[in-house]
Amino acid sequence: MVNIGIGEDITIAEFARVVAKTSATPARSVSIPRRPDGTPRKLLDVSRLAKLGWRASTTLEEGMRLAYRAYLSESRQAAE
Repeated sequence: MVNIGIGEDITIAEFARVVAKTSATPARSVSIPRRPDGTPRKLLDVSRLAKLGWRASTTLEEGMRLAYRAYLSESRQAAE
């Protein structure tokens, strides 16, 4: 797998919601306003790839589901 981005940006809170939804984990996002929240932007520039005709075919949600399924499958195999 290669993470080259899709040219869209989401907040850490939005990403945490996608992770919680994918893993069916009841999670609560906690924000502490007076604390730093990491790098302000994590957006990858995909303009050079777009010029070559490439565009992402997998959404963040679908990629997360695929990765989580692979993790679960490998975890079960390792436990056997």
